[in-house]
Amino acid sequence: MREAILLLALSSATLFANLLQEAIDKAPAGSKIELPEGLFRGSILIDKPLIIVGQGAKTVIDGEANGTVVKIRSSNVTLENLTIQNSGSEHERVDAGVSIKDAKFVTIKNCRILDSLFGIDLQNVHNSLIENNYITSKPFDLGIRGDGVRLWYSNDNTLRKNRLYKSRDFVIWYSHGNLIEENSGEYGRYSLHFMYAGKNIVRRNVYKHNSVGIFFMYSRDTVAEENIVMSSLGTTGIGIGLKDASNFTIKNNTILYCAKGFYIDRSPFQPDEHNYIEGNKVLYNSIGMHFHSLSINNVIEHNIFKGNMENVFDDSGKIHSVQNEWRRNYWDDYQGIDRDGDGIGDIPYTLYYYADKMWLLNPNVRFFYGSPVISILNFLAKLAPFSEPVKLLTDPEPLMYEEGL
Repeated sequence: MREAILLLALSSATLFANLLQEAIDKAPAGSKIELPEGLFRGSILIDKPLIIVGQGAKTVIDGEANGTVVKIRSSNVTLENLTIQNSGSEHERVDAGVSIKDAKFVTIKNCRILDSLFGIDLQNVHNSLIENNYITSKPFDLGIRGDGVRLWYSNDNTLRKNRLYKSRDFVIWYSHGNLIEENSGEYGRYSLHFMYAGKNIVRRNVYKHNSVGIFFMYSRDTVAEENIVMSSLGTTGIGIGLKDASNFTIKNNTILYCAKGFYIDRSPFQPDEHNYIEGNKVLYNSIGMHFHSLSINNVIEHNIFKGNMENVFDDSGKIHSVQNEWRRNYWDDYQGIDRDGDGIGDIPYTLYYYADKMWLLNPNVRFFYGSPVISILNFLAKLAPFSEPVKLLTDPEPLMYEEGL
């Protein structure tokens, strides 16, 4: 294209004033604009099908801290191999690195989005690809950063291999049929947060050092599999959470070093439906699975509960955890035997809650968990409890071995 030749000829300039916008305005629909290394002025508007390809880290579109850096208001647009940086800081305007509205078949690929309040904002965007981008927000406190990726009424998109670092949330609101896979997120708030969303697939993502790993709220008909969530700590630290969520399949995930591995709140929401929590490794969390409010009819099978300070906890008052279906899980504190060698314990695994286990209700005491004093208190509580123990769950066929799960 003539536009591409013009831009290449000026590649020695330090700042290409409005050259990029001029090239976009002049280019016929469907053109490909190839950018050289250099610094281009932002506040770009793309309102026709175009392909814009840069040379990578040194092809920079700079928003000069004013508004959104690149606005896409057309279908069939591709941005690739670009650095997009320095958006404005106004939440009211949703200042972003890339804003996409009312479009289909948009591709954002192999881009670095830096120092941008919001990273990639999709509103009413469908059948699009967001792949292999690095996204970080402005150096603000966690709560006032923008979201690294946000979907709003956006369906049937693929979001793959993106890395969010020190953004706020990756949010999917009122959006259905999306594939979210092989992404990573560190030092954010919600590494992945769903609201009023359905029929999404979440798989092989890795989330570390966030306040919350994956949280599904008011959503349904979704599969989350083979994800790794680590080190979700603090008072809100949750690996995977379900609130008012129905017909979910949560399988083959690994959750470790979190304050709460699973957090189940009024899920499934529909009384005649189930959630299937199967094949997960719930390892070395303060609480392996925390039940809150009325949460029954979950099918919890073939999971590994190992190294948690407490495998299951129920704060609902009426202890609803016992009304879920527990099947063939591995429990590291199971004390039964397997005389016939079939890999299944000869007696059921039954977990009781002793009201005098004070560390559960007092985080200050939790510091001493595992100490000789607490160990003796726990032993005495089981030997001669001060109150009648309450049954949390029964797994009639507990597995003897964790291998092979």
